[in-house]
Amino acid sequence: MLEELARIGRDPATNGYVRDSWSPADLELREWFRGEATKRGLDLREDRNGNLWAWWGDPSRQPGVVTGSHLDSVRQGGAFDGPLGVVSAFAALDVLRGRGFSPRTPLGIACFTDEEGARFGVPCVGSRLMTGVLDPGKALSLTDDDGDTLSDVMARAGRDPYRIGRDDETLATVGTFVELHVEQGRGLVEQGCPVGVASAIWPHGRWRFDFRGQANHAGTTRLADREDPMLPFARMVLAAREVAEREGVVATVGKVRITPNNANAVPGLVSAWLDARGATEAGVRALVTELARDADVAEESWTPVVDFEHSLRDRLALVVGSTVGSGIGGGGGGDTPAPVLPTGAGHDAGILATAGVPSAMLFVRNPTGVSHSPEEHAEQADCEAGVVALANVLEDLCR
Repeated sequence: MLEELARIGRDPATNGYVRDSWSPADLELREWFRGEATKRGLDLREDRNGNLWAWWGDPSRQPGVVTGSHLDSVRQGGAFDGPLGVVSAFAALDVLRGRGFSPRTPLGIACFTDEEGARFGVPCVGSRLMTGVLDPGKALSLTDDDGDTLSDVMARAGRDPYRIGRDDETLATVGTFVELHVEQGRGLVEQGCPVGVASAIWPHGRWRFDFRGQANHAGTTRLADREDPMLPFARMVLAAREVAEREGVVATVGKVRITPNNANAVPGLVSAWLDARGATEAGVRALVTELARDADVAEESWTPVVDFEHSLRDRLALVVGSTVGSGIGGGGGGDTPAPVLPTGAGHDAGILATAGVPSAMLFVRNPTGVSHSPEEHAEQADCEAGVVALANVLEDLCR
């Protein structure tokens, strides 16, 4: 299945992926999901926010156990971030059926819309809308680099943008959510284990910094007469690194927009996006406050710390530990829990957990720790171990 997905949205010049939400690549990925659900005789549904659900059993009778992830990507991203979780969900269902297992509760596979936020700047749009965290009016007015709004692109894709918003009917079908994801770091490499369990997601957010000046001619404007916004922007980037080290957090300026963006003109406006994350909210907030002195600053997204429910987390750690301890052929036989580790990466599982849905995450080892890059990778054997671990977790929860 990963090989089938590998051709969709791939940039041949870089081998990276560009899979913006509601783009032609995204629509093709949605059709792939529909095809996999249909092959397995699952009940396919698309909710009012564009999230896809494939059900084994009827969740209207009782809330189900759901797994899955997303298929969109950051621009020039890798092949595993998101797709590994969706592919592993279908593969885990195949494993369960191969065992002759019949779930006592409905079992669902989810594909969330616009988890990365690459097109409109806000991550986890589908799950944020579903849970009511993101205001529909704000969402519809989000604009991409070409000036198209979310409302525009949804309408072009044949969806009604004015139906988006909190979806209690869909939310009520999710009794428990488990998301498998490639690890975006080297924690499992250091612990020598192919699969682990998430303990928490660090608090994180995105802020837009607007530095304003006066556009002018690069050759005729004296240095003393310039109002060049590139200077305070450059100071902010350097200060972000220094303050982040002091506060014990991480800070990244990965996107910049310069107006008018001419090589022979002093800019009139520099807009920069700061991504900041850390173990504590206080450290992240202190960093943003200190940097926001020479710019107009707008908070575009914020996710508080997510401490996954301990009883569910510990239950999964035991099941996964049993799987890893006895090889990838099945569960049982081990008594050492799988590694439990935090992450600084945001996920739909975190949004659902914050909304009160019992949620957990499994991580599959990434040998280099590189993510959001074409170099992102996971070994075949580790992916298979992840599938069987997920199957064992689902079997345990569906009992």
